[in-house]
Amino acid sequence: MNVFEFSLVLGAGAFVAGFLGSLTGLGGGVVIVPLLTLALGVDIRYAVGASLISVIATSSGAASAYVKEGFSNIRVGMFLEVATSTGALFGAFLAALVSTRMIGLVFGVVLLHAAYHSLRPHVEQPCGESPPQDRIATLLRMHGAYPTPQGLRPYYVRAVPLGFGLMFGAGTLSGLLGIGSGALKVIAMDQAMRLPFKVSSTTSNFMIGVTAAASAGVYLSRGYIDPGLAMPVVLGVLAGSFFGARFLASAGTRLLRNIFAGLVTVLAVEMIYNSLKGRI
Repeated sequence: MNVFEFSLVLGAGAFVAGFLGSLTGLGGGVVIVPLLTLALGVDIRYAVGASLISVIATSSGAASAYVKEGFSNIRVGMFLEVATSTGALFGAFLAALVSTRMIGLVFGVVLLHAAYHSLRPHVEQPCGESPPQDRIATLLRMHGAYPTPQGLRPYYVRAVPLGFGLMFGAGTLSGLLGIGSGALKVIAMDQAMRLPFKVSSTTSNFMIGVTAAASAGVYLSRGYIDPGLAMPVVLGVLAGSFFGARFLASAGTRLLRNIFAGLVTVLAVEMIYNSLKGRI
């Protein structure tokens, strides 16, 4: 495979990664890292570096559209970014101390955990019913509403301290694995903080770019970001995230959860298997 063919394959994979990443809030990293390491034989640290750049591109391409349409909760996103950015710096520091095989195993386990939790029943608060109020969420005015075909639907943010702690762990995994930590961010906001799934995934997209940027600087300083890998990835992810943002408004929540779970399960099994075989 010559350089041109390699770039075309990588760009096509990045397009799919950006499309699915913008729909589910995962970012493109969950597709880019396995694509580069398993299919194209790239060292996982360089794959993580390219993935972090793609995550920034996904966030830039989709987040502005979601904010404009009223899906993203900016107050929640900016508050939780304090935890994820700190965790991302810690994870990037750990990346130089952990073997590539161990990184691959952790990556797979994290994705399986995300897939399992995404399919758990989630009962949203019925309209008109007043839920227990979280004092921090009320103080910071985090409660909001998101658009539905029937009009704006209100929701209430819960368990802010728990969500903040989970976000530190999500940021650590972002710096270690280059996945933008979208998987854990969506799960934390959806299951712990009880945000609607569309709000969780779009707010995750709003956040992942900042988290990835915090750890990308560390990877850049260590020489793990190759422009030849990053350029086709960024172009493909930007195009994919643009189309994904347009599709999300009309997509059903059940469909999004199934896409999320199916995608990350397949990738998790591949990463764990190849890590155990020593192919990463």
